[in-house]
Amino acid sequence: MMTNKEKIQAEIDSISEEYFDELYLLINNFARTKPRKNKPTLMSQLKSIQIDAPEDFAANLDLYLSGEKSVE
Repeated sequence: MMTNKEKIQAEIDSISEEYFDELYLLINNFARTKPRKNKPTLMSQLKSIQIDAPEDFAANLDLYLSGEKSVE
């Protein structure tokens, strides 16, 4: 059994090259109207990270890790 992608490829293979420009425009217009499934980038994932910590957390990380300072 052929997948839809294989069926589409078989149809394209059966079309004369003189119609490829027209077919390309049709496919391009179709693709532009559909939402794309974009995989989130590493940077977009990093931007979504939220840290709930004291203002001096980054500057005094070693003190928080050693227990000399605590988050209250």
